Amino acid sequence: MIPSAVTEVAFVERRQRDWTDLEKLAWRGTREGLRRLAPDDIVRISPLYRNLCSDLARAQAARYSAPLVEYLQGLTAISHTLLYGPFARAKRARVSLASWLYAFPRTVRARKWPMLLAAALFFVPFACGVAAAIHEPAFAFRIVPEAMLRPLTEAYAKGFAEGRASGDDALMAGFYVNNNVGIALRCFALGIFGGIGSAFYLVHNGLSIGAVLGYVASQGAGGNILTFIVGHGSLELGAIVIAGGAGLMLGWSIVSPGERTRLASLQLAARDAVVLVCGAAVMLLMAAGIEAFWSGSAIPSVVKRALGVTLFVLVWGYLLLGGRGAPARGAAR
Repeated sequence: MIPSAVTEVAFVERRQRDWTDLEKLAWRGTREGLRRLAPDDIVRISPLYRNLCSDLARAQAARYSAPLVEYLQGLTAISHTLLYGPFARAKRARVSLASWLYAFPRTVRARKWPMLLAAALFFVPFACGVAAAIHEPAFAFRIVPEAMLRPLTEAYAKGFAEGRASGDDALMAGFYVNNNVGIALRCFALGIFGGIGSAFYLVHNGLSIGAVLGYVASQGAGGNILTFIVGHGSLELGAIVIAGGAGLMLGWSIVSPGERTRLASLQLAARDAVVLVCGAAVMLLMAAGIEAFWSGSAIPSVVKRALGVTLFVLVWGYLLLGGRGAPARGAAR
């Protein structure tokens, strides 16, 4: 027992200085954050930690006293947390974000039939509304109040050479978020009634937006309204279709549950619906920002249209190709 005690004492005396230095750095880093330490101190932590791990392994193998082993274990745990905790959390955050970025377009593609039906229910009335309002402008008054259409037309006829008044951008951003998210939520939430509610709101909004576009174009301001919507249209209209498709999917899961119970079918569809609606919400927030701060600005029309086309390609490229070849985690079936 005496030789072992002497060996432990000698071991502690030889290594105590490094342990003390690491302990001071570890507690400082824990209180103040690793980035607040001096660069030289940060560089020292890693080799001190590696040596500490070796010291702990040696103390355990030599069966040194319990207080010494517990002290080394505690110092190892604190140092490990300091070195790897922030990086591990950041890595988990990156992995979580990447998983969501992969899951959203994969779910859109996996649920292609309700998405395609939603697109048809929205864009066919949209095209009909545009064509009918251009051919007969009074048609638009049956869909959208005349008191709304005329001031809107005057605003687009004026153009965007002067931009918006100072402070209006943030106000409009809030309005667009509230309005667009409200439309998307109605298209989604009312799908629970067998999909009928989603279908109605998709048709209604497609026809209304088309009628507005057609009427403004019939009054000679078609170029201006196109310049306004081209920047955010792919995000906004795409999100409405995706939200409506998620609602149709929920409704169909109840109407036709297949071999599952209706509750089990709804639960399965709801998991995909959460991914779809969250993705649509992000798209709508992005669209609101562009609509408020970019679409109504005095930036030249050619620049707005070029960016709009580029964004259209990126959005649909992401939805059609995003997540292919990535590890599937709970992909929709």
